[in-house]
Amino acid sequence: MRIVLVGPPGAGKGTQAAFLAKNLSIPHISTGDLFRANISQGTELGKQAKAFMDAGDLVPDEVTIGMAKDRMEQPDAVNGFLLDGFPRNVSQAEALDAMLQAEGMKLDAVLDLEVEEDEVVKRIAGRRICRNDSSHVFHVTYAPPKTEGVCDTCGGELYQRGDDSEATVRNRLEVYHTQTEPIIDYYKAQGLLVTIPALGEVSDVTKRAMDALKK
Repeated sequence: MRIVLVGPPGAGKGTQAAFLAKNLSIPHISTGDLFRANISQGTELGKQAKAFMDAGDLVPDEVTIGMAKDRMEQPDAVNGFLLDGFPRNVSQAEALDAMLQAEGMKLDAVLDLEVEEDEVVKRIAGRRICRNDSSHVFHVTYAPPKTEGVCDTCGGELYQRGDDSEATVRNRLEVYHTQTEPIIDYYKAQGLLVTIPALGEVSDVTKRAMDALKK
């Protein structure tokens, strides 16, 4: 299956992508991983991306599209893939369609993880990270530490990352509404869109997505 996963920041795309890709036996291709891999390997596209990122600019569509195309042509993606973070706008969606059509392929579904904006803010702004080890993550509501401000695992100080502040989250949501949300209508017009309520346990959301794909 060839699937695109969309949804606002904090909808749980990364988590769901990992579970769905495993259940479907297809690779999970995330934009973040693509950038990191290309930059660390020193590819030409990676060098281009790094130059823009170092300057504080957005990486142009053609660079992102090039990375995605290279990854989708790898042997493990022959029988399908799950795209997470790409396409992020209509231009990229059109480029993806053109790439697939050139190979005689098409998308099977676009899963839209739906979650209320206030819930997104609550999820992200409530996150607390350990200063000693960033893999130790807590949440003031959903996974609070035993002692406020102290990591259960190592006793380190818990803090809120700057990009997790409510103001920053709301700005990220505005960017999502402006740049990425239009692809929902784009794919809806193609009859590919499947909306998945993203509230509740992770396993419940995964089951809803898998059930929807079977239909």
